[in-house]
Amino acid sequence: MAEVVDSGEGCKLLYHGQGQGDSGALLLRSRLLSIAQRLGFAATTGESMVLVAAEMASNQAKYAGGRGFIQVWQQPGPVLDILALDYGPGIEDPEGAKVDGFSSRNTLGKGLGSIQRLSDESHLYTRCADRDGVRRWTGAAVMARFRSPRSGRGALLADRVGLFSRSLEDERYSGDRIYLRRNGGQLQWLHLDGLGHGDTAYQTTADLAGYLGWRGEPQETLLAIDRQLLATRGAVAILGEVDGAARAVSLLGVGDMHAHLFGTALDEESTVAFAPGVLGREHKQPTRFDSRFARRGVVITASDGIRRNWDGSSFPGLFEHHPQLIAYVVGNIMARMSDDQSLCVVGVDPDKKNNEGG
Repeated sequence: MAEVVDSGEGCKLLYHGQGQGDSGALLLRSRLLSIAQRLGFAATTGESMVLVAAEMASNQAKYAGGRGFIQVWQQPGPVLDILALDYGPGIEDPEGAKVDGFSSRNTLGKGLGSIQRLSDESHLYTRCADRDGVRRWTGAAVMARFRSPRSGRGALLADRVGLFSRSLEDERYSGDRIYLRRNGGQLQWLHLDGLGHGDTAYQTTADLAGYLGWRGEPQETLLAIDRQLLATRGAVAILGEVDGAARAVSLLGVGDMHAHLFGTALDEESTVAFAPGVLGREHKQPTRFDSRFARRGVVITASDGIRRNWDGSSFPGLFEHHPQLIAYVVGNIMARMSDDQSLCVVGVDPDKKNNEGG
């Protein structure tokens, strides 16, 4: 049976802050080396992480006036991601900026090139100001990924899925939870938002992994979860499935969550809302949505901790990038800071092999 990945265990924000100044740089260095050792990285890889973070901090200071932050994330695999996101003017030539010697400030431009070389993979998204005068996010997001030699649960998901899960006020427990199960070319996930916050909400959404791969229709699966949650405060949920080879997606949901699809055959972009109610409490008939993709695309499910007032025009070109970079950009910029926040981004690319075991 395919293993189930639990975001409650595999997706963790380990650091959020500045990498500039003596105290910020020392704290980030210390945290990175400690995390690298715990995840089984070699000492030399830990030093590479420190150099990558230093380059990111230097770029933010030079080009964004220090208006940004650096995050360190653990993702299933396990992998370690270093993310730098800023609120600067953006990079007008992102491809050129990756080439050593390029600089928009007449300085020796080696920052992005070194990040690319030192990490196992790196990704860049940037946005410059539009000429229409409308205020939108501008800046750059740079992600550097390091894959642990202790490859385990979730390793086969790393190239296809992006996760973002952050608890209210950075508490230890989040009521938002995502379970994922890959079986060949099919990927199933259960995205939950337990009512309330903290440990109570966290426990509400625990122990539901077994419902992925449930022998029955998706409707029956949600009804079974509904029964299990009767003794709790309840949760809202989306049950999703993507078949990469068939380019098909199916979503079934109840409650205040939302989904976004980019690259479908019927519409270039779709936004999906779900039937009102709460599993374990009162709710209406779950909403089902089915579609197919023209070729490549992404499916995004989100809790209500992520604002809804965005679409493809808010982040032009972003949804052609790696699912994890999409999750970091949308999650950080569109987060509501009064609630737990979570996103699951699933990439659909029939040109890639989809027949590996899950």
